[in-house]
Amino acid sequence: MPSGLLTVSYIAATILFILALGGLSRQDTARQGNTAGIAGMTLALIATIIAVVTANLWFLLAALAAGGTIGLVLARRVQMTQMPELVAILHSLVGLAAVLVGFANVLGHGATLAGPSKTIHDVEAYLGILIGAVTFSGSILAFGKLSGRVSGRPLILPARHWLNLAMVFAVIGLGVFFVQQSAAGNGLTPLAAMTAVALLLGLHMVAAIGGADMPVVVSMLNSYSGWAASATGFMLGNDLLIVTGALVGSSGAILSYIMCRAMNRRFLSVIAGGFGTGDGAAAPASGAMPAGEVVSISAAETATLLSGAKNVVIVPGYGMAVAQAQHVVQQITTRLRDRGVTVRFAVHPVAGRMPGHMNVLLAEAKVPYDIVLEMDEINDEFPSVDVSVVIGANDIVNPSAREEPDSPIAGMPVLEVWKGRTAIVLKRSMATGYAGVQNPLFFKANTRMLFGDARASLQGVLEALG
Repeated sequence: MPSGLLTVSYIAATILFILALGGLSRQDTARQGNTAGIAGMTLALIATIIAVVTANLWFLLAALAAGGTIGLVLARRVQMTQMPELVAILHSLVGLAAVLVGFANVLGHGATLAGPSKTIHDVEAYLGILIGAVTFSGSILAFGKLSGRVSGRPLILPARHWLNLAMVFAVIGLGVFFVQQSAAGNGLTPLAAMTAVALLLGLHMVAAIGGADMPVVVSMLNSYSGWAASATGFMLGNDLLIVTGALVGSSGAILSYIMCRAMNRRFLSVIAGGFGTGDGAAAPASGAMPAGEVVSISAAETATLLSGAKNVVIVPGYGMAVAQAQHVVQQITTRLRDRGVTVRFAVHPVAGRMPGHMNVLLAEAKVPYDIVLEMDEINDEFPSVDVSVVIGANDIVNPSAREEPDSPIAGMPVLEVWKGRTAIVLKRSMATGYAGVQNPLFFKANTRMLFGDARASLQGVLEALG
């Protein structure tokens, strides 16, 4: 393939990737966005294989076949509730690829470059391996936390900030040493040492982040994986990889910023960790058990309230994902709308375990896009809502964020369901949410608790609706 045709192919692929990001920003265009992304990646792979690959083509094709098969199997087997950990483990693979490509590139070009060109190449390789190693180890630990294999509690080591700073200075020092030694043809030792430090840094950064910040962690690791890919592009002199990595890195960084705003958190404070104690953990002192009495409600009584309501808002949370109750929710929504009830969904930006988690589940259940609203679009309307149904959410509907200045989640924007006429909360138990903070909503006079598995409870509601 002529170089000009390769450039045109890369430009076309870049345009398709940009269209993919634009499409994925809206529910009703997400399918087109995915299609554009698939087309862009297919074009990029074909153009690269034809124009760039000069040897070992069968090895490459075998690797593509193996990777494609694994991806297809995962896509068919992984449940929607497992998507957050799947995303995290995929990020780890991007980081690992950056590390392996970086080492291979250093070994392959050690004797072919000299002078400023070699120095620039060494710096590019060093940064690619550094970002890749942090992404790899951090994503592996995030996968463990999201899948429940590792506790969601933050690991708060003494002087942890100084430890992070020491590792950063060690990385900088080893970088200078690597460039000097590489010029003499012996840079592998400092490069390997830096890789070990970077792996430890990635583990420590994610370990210190509490469960409530995990949606931010997912988007943050997404950004890291993009920058790792971009650095790899500089190493390989591949313009498309540079641009694609920059698109992923910048979009992930913007998403992380949006997530932090939704939680009233600063990005650096998320990296510092310490917010969230794990699902169902005991609450800290400032989140002591509120005083009051919990009023339970049955599925039949819930159906009666919903039938008599004119304006219903459903707030999905991680409990809905765990119970895989989205399809029953859709059936209840359809039945109520057929009876003239206005039903809408209120989705908090950090509901679930990854950005857009609830939107994906609702789209899977074919809930109409136009009734799924963001927090800012519906929060002011809760005083006119007859019934709010909270399905397995906790921290995102916690009035402590508004009413208790000393609460760990004080200032965090939340869905103000308690301002409506009645709030029905579906939970298995009175355990705290992922932030480890008790919820006074459960004890308010206009709150009713429907205990049990969310899908079983909602199935009872559906049957009672007739």
